[in-house]
Amino acid sequence: MGRRPVTVRLARWSAEHPWRAIALWVVFVAVCFVGGNAAGLNEATDDDQAIGEFGRAQLIVDSGGFHEPAIENVLITPRAGTLDQAAAKAAAADATARLRQVEGVTSVGAPLPSRGGNAVLVPITMSGDPETAADRVQPLRDTTAKVQEAHPALRVEQVGGPSIGKALDDTLGKDFKRAELLSLPVTLAILIIAFGALIAAGVPVLLALSSVAAAMGLSTLASHLVPATDTTASVILLIGMAVGVDYSLFYVRREREERAKGRSGLDAVEIAAETSGHAVVVSGTAVIISMAGLLLAQDAIFSSLAVGSILVVAVAVIGSLTVLPALLAKLGRWVDRPRVPLLWRLTAPRAGRHGQPARPRFWPAVLKPALRAPLATLVVSVGLLLALAAPALGMKLKFPGMEDVPRTTAAMQAYDRLTAAFPSNGTSHTVAVKAPAEQADRVKAALTGLADRAGADPLFAPAEGDGPKIKVSADRRVSVLEVATPYASRTDEASRSLHELRQDLVPAALKGIPGVEYAVGGGVAASEDYADHIWAKLPLVAAFVLALTFLVMAWTFRSVVVALTSIVLNLLSAGAAYGLLVLVFQGSWAEGLLGFTSMDAIVTWLPMFLFVVLFGLSMDYHVFVVSRIREGIRQGMSNKDAVAYGITSSAGVVTSAAIVMVGVFSIFATLSTIDFKQLGIGLAAAILLDATIIRAVVLPSLMTLLGDANWWAPRFLRGRAATPPAEPPAPAPELVGAR
Repeated sequence: MGRRPVTVRLARWSAEHPWRAIALWVVFVAVCFVGGNAAGLNEATDDDQAIGEFGRAQLIVDSGGFHEPAIENVLITPRAGTLDQAAAKAAAADATARLRQVEGVTSVGAPLPSRGGNAVLVPITMSGDPETAADRVQPLRDTTAKVQEAHPALRVEQVGGPSIGKALDDTLGKDFKRAELLSLPVTLAILIIAFGALIAAGVPVLLALSSVAAAMGLSTLASHLVPATDTTASVILLIGMAVGVDYSLFYVRREREERAKGRSGLDAVEIAAETSGHAVVVSGTAVIISMAGLLLAQDAIFSSLAVGSILVVAVAVIGSLTVLPALLAKLGRWVDRPRVPLLWRLTAPRAGRHGQPARPRFWPAVLKPALRAPLATLVVSVGLLLALAAPALGMKLKFPGMEDVPRTTAAMQAYDRLTAAFPSNGTSHTVAVKAPAEQADRVKAALTGLADRAGADPLFAPAEGDGPKIKVSADRRVSVLEVATPYASRTDEASRSLHELRQDLVPAALKGIPGVEYAVGGGVAASEDYADHIWAKLPLVAAFVLALTFLVMAWTFRSVVVALTSIVLNLLSAGAAYGLLVLVFQGSWAEGLLGFTSMDAIVTWLPMFLFVVLFGLSMDYHVFVVSRIREGIRQGMSNKDAVAYGITSSAGVVTSAAIVMVGVFSIFATLSTIDFKQLGIGLAAAILLDATIIRAVVLPSLMTLLGDANWWAPRFLRGRAATPPAEPPAPAPELVGAR
């Protein structure tokens, strides 16, 4: 007999030395976690995240070294009708006097009436680091509340960046806390249903959580090479729980299945390592390749997500090959304790004919159309998926704006009243100019003229108060002008105002100034530039992922056809998910059902992220199912019997894994923000489609139709067939009659 695969050798050593393997894993996780915390996190800066003209504008502004204090406002408006000017003046004076006494307030500006005369604004400048202003804004809010009590006839509100930030932090904090509290019990409950035993359900969760802990520490260390962003930890948790549970589920189910045939604990672990362990390595490699594709986007956010995801997948694979066999060997039959009586009877593997576990009746019934009429089944199922994918052709990409933030908080309701009365405080464009210091006066005059011309254009909001405020750096080399538009950031009018600035107003105003460099940034610019960036990079990322995944699958299964069909099926799954996202979120029919307001677009970063995540996670199922089909082929089954055996023998574990992921991802759809709703729905829908229609209908019909051609490969790719197990699997009796 030839040398055993490395997965088997690792599993055998771990099973024979369980305490050593478990101790080494605990030490590894602890060292990673503690080492990461000791090294500290290196976060990405604005320079790292500069994209397009928006990024250039941000870099110019940063080079000016401006001190940007946090600004808050007290907004005074009538509760109904017109504003009582005398009462508003008294309230403004009261607010000014009180706020000047509050610690953390640098200055309180003069009250500013709105152009319509129906609102008064009192600006407040806060001291300290503006990044932490949201944590220090509560005393100001408390003081404003006292002013409101003293003037009940008016509406007196606190509004500004820090107060909005605090309100959002509170809302999102509650959201994420609820998601975290729900995700673990949901995962555990589904696994208990899948296994019918508490310890068996707990093992996958334990591996997933320890993998996440180790990867968190490693990603912190890696941030000193690739700067991290504030979303990295969330993605590590999301991906880590998904793959950690999947890999453990595949392994534990196969080990239990082998024990049900009467094999010893060590033999069962070895067979699980040779089959499911091999599938875990291949699928883990596929996920890592998919995530590595994000590095080609040349984007700090995606690079950070790629590094975090690669680390957590690699750790989960290592854990499933080392500590998992040790746990299973040490637990032995205790892994099936304590049993949940009813669930255990439904889920426990039972010996059937030929020493094989008894087959369920449900999946043979589902498979009959694919086995009896593969061409018709394939045409109908693919047609349905293509129809679902068709709306993706009309996908539009935009960043969520302030209008997409939930209006359930007082701060956001006050923001709406602020922008209605003072449009220049809403959406704005940043004109950033860099020129030699001796040209500073010419630049200022040009920007003043630009502001005057923009103020006369209905696409722009006129400047409030004393006119345009132009900031000039201490070295007089950088000048910045904010040009407001009265339209929300995602509207066509806001987009037109950006293009008018970039193409006409700014070039005309700064023409002829020697050595001038300029760019137009702001929220609208960030949305449009990032969308252009995504559309430009997505083909490159997709080509990289497809090409390398094809090579891995072709080498693993020694079949060009299997590799090609893997790619096509995953593309079909991703396309259907894209189409469903567009159907749900670019229209308004699901607003009431899911609790959102349509932004008539998909969040800009989502398509690329969804593509790599779905391609990687979908490959988990595909590798596991096709591995079982190939087992049948190597034992001498006909192609049709092998397809039936592979689907029915893997259906339970694939369904369980999919239900776990769908359950966890669906929790994200309950969060308040539109980007997490879209992420949750997109991931949950894609996994559900992949585990049902793709794996149970399209895959078996396609492989049945192709027959022996499934396993074609050029001569150089053909490898020596692996030695079959001593007891070949027999086809399910229910499927013999389905031929």
